Amino acid sequence: MSDEPKKPLEELIREDGRYPLEAFVFLHEGLARAAKQVYGEEAESGGAHHVTGKQLCQSLREQALERWGLLAGAVLRRWNIRSTFDFGQMVYLLVENRHMKKTEEDSVEDFRDVYDFEEVFGPEQVFGSQQ
Repeated sequence: MSDEPKKPLEELIREDGRYPLEAFVFLHEGLARAAKQVYGEEAESGGAHHVTGKQLCQSLREQALERWGLLAGAVLRRWNIRSTFDFGQMVYLLVENRHMKKTEEDSVEDFRDVYDFEEVFGPEQVFGSQQ
């Protein structure tokens, strides 16, 4: 079995049709961020650095809030991302087509219900409690 991707990334994303290319760019940036959080500067040297589904979801949450603030939920919804399981669907599309790798312990279920989008991207979470 070859390690080469089955299809070019842009073609794969276009044929799948669930999420736009921008969502996969965001995912890739979040993966690099998660690897750096877990492995420190060593992550920048390249090579494979495994992160869990939960670690990736937390990284993507932080990245979305830093980048878009209160609009984070709206941006993700525009990209058809409505739950952490959508992040898992994106990752496993890439895994199944050899653009990413997984360990034997990894599962798309690792991404299910990591956090609730309404709670995490709601105004109270973004601005903090006004009490």
